[in-house]
Amino acid sequence: MKVLSYILVYRRFLLVVFTLLVLLPLPIIVRTKEAECAYTLFVIAIFWLTEALPLSVTALLPGLMFPLFGIMTSKEVASAYFKDFHLLLIGVICLATSIEKWNLHKRIALRMVMTVGVNPAWLTLGFMSSTAFLSMWLSNTSTAAMVMPIVEAVAQQIISAEAEVEATQMTRISGSVNHGLEIDEVVETNEKKEKPIPVPGYGNDAGKISSKTELEKNSAGGTKYRTERDHMMCKLMCLCIAYSSTIGGLTTITGTSTNLIFAEHFNMRYPDCHCINFGSWFMLSFPAAIIILLLSWIWLQWLFLGFNFKEMFKCGKTKTAKQKACAEVIKQEYQKLGPLRYQEIVTLVLFIVMALLWFSRDPGFISGWSALFPKYPGFATDSTVALLIGILFFLIPAKRLTKTTPTGEIVAFDYSPLITWKEFQSFMPWDIAILVGGGFALADGCEESGLSKWIGNKLSPLGSLPVWLIILISSLLVTSLTEVASNPATITLLLPILSPLAEAIQVNPLYILLPSTLCTSFAFLLPVANPPNAIVFSYGHLKVIDMVKAGLGVNIVGVAVVMLGMSTWIGAMFDLSTYPSWAPPISNETMP
Repeated sequence: MKVLSYILVYRRFLLVVFTLLVLLPLPIIVRTKEAECAYTLFVIAIFWLTEALPLSVTALLPGLMFPLFGIMTSKEVASAYFKDFHLLLIGVICLATSIEKWNLHKRIALRMVMTVGVNPAWLTLGFMSSTAFLSMWLSNTSTAAMVMPIVEAVAQQIISAEAEVEATQMTRISGSVNHGLEIDEVVETNEKKEKPIPVPGYGNDAGKISSKTELEKNSAGGTKYRTERDHMMCKLMCLCIAYSSTIGGLTTITGTSTNLIFAEHFNMRYPDCHCINFGSWFMLSFPAAIIILLLSWIWLQWLFLGFNFKEMFKCGKTKTAKQKACAEVIKQEYQKLGPLRYQEIVTLVLFIVMALLWFSRDPGFISGWSALFPKYPGFATDSTVALLIGILFFLIPAKRLTKTTPTGEIVAFDYSPLITWKEFQSFMPWDIAILVGGGFALADGCEESGLSKWIGNKLSPLGSLPVWLIILISSLLVTSLTEVASNPATITLLLPILSPLAEAIQVNPLYILLPSTLCTSFAFLLPVANPPNAIVFSYGHLKVIDMVKAGLGVNIVGVAVVMLGMSTWIGAMFDLSTYPSWAPPISNETMP
């Protein structure tokens, strides 16, 4: 038992040593560059899947192993760790820092929820829409972390409001009206100024609570629910936030790191394509995200609360006390923000300018502003726009800094910009930047060693299968793998394998890479699958089985919508039915 305890304590160390030693015969016996690169690939894949080492530390291994194996020089490997992607990421994080610093994200979320109304189904859709919109521009994690406290306050308000209504009705029936009854935002029991009157399902005497509406207690978070429906409503709202923050990230190329990793890999491998940019990605992913969001909303609503179309669309219906209380807490949260401030206005303007410049750089159907520089085609990219706007955040004044002179006079001596470098550093995901750089280095090593071509040749018999079946298999494989591995690690690992596969079977690379990239974000089954899932799970309303049941349906919806998109609007956008001229031809001698 003592040995087992030691193994358990040092399991990560033992896994690292065991992996390196067990796989070592591969480069020793085969003695080819392909085998040496495959050894590096397997080691990194196992470390990423098991997280025996931190993901970013594992991403540094190509810089160590490729020079030792003679695959790439140290200088060549190092150049892969900072690409155009990193400049784009820096500009986007500048925007996200300012948005969160000045609470613009909270104002947008609350305003969108206030617009859709307080009917439970519409309220859920409002939260999902606002969360998805914010996730288009902010990280999925920060979006979920920001919206969940608002959702929790609303859920508690609905539960307490319903209790107050029932208590009021009972006091009226008994002939006494309690005028001291008030609704509090976070209420678990009601204290009355007059003598308490027993209320079925909600009274001061716990022994007199009826079994039908007995309070449940969630062991994880200690949250009390009056009824099973209240518990289901809390589960529904939590999952809506987790899933919509992930779905929203699909919509823009900067919405999640997997999209950025794909764009950089694709543009580096196929530089003559010029077909993947901010505008084209939005046009292909926005319809898919909208469909997935709506179908997920219907699925979750039906699974936890039932879906009553007649109740939802009934016009002229008077709002219930619960709905009024819910609207009130949202209104109060919005009022706490005060009037729109100068800093929020400037941030919003810069945000809109950045989006417009991204869309108009090279929209495809008309000439964009990049045509103003005909001598330098392709020089200006989305990262150019991001850096331009990002620098402005450090330049534009946010407020004056004042000091008091010895005479008591208050004078201004400097100004504070919208964001500071220290604030930017606190938001900048350096771990993701290193992880992505490691993926680029790994892809370069696979190409230089010939491993990518070897894999493509070995997978070429798959060309006898229907293309739709290849896409379905790769999508399901990615969706399953991303549940147990991080999304960036999954896409970084698979892109160097799927690209040569598409080339070997003479299929447009976009046909396989696009659905695989989108499906990488479909990590809906487990709390550990991605950070938004973990954030909502920490509130204590959910069990793992709840997330598995709900996530399975959303996964099926996501894969089905992606498959539909590939055969309809996405296929029409990129002419996926033919092998493109910008992809490398496969010569006869490279085929098996």
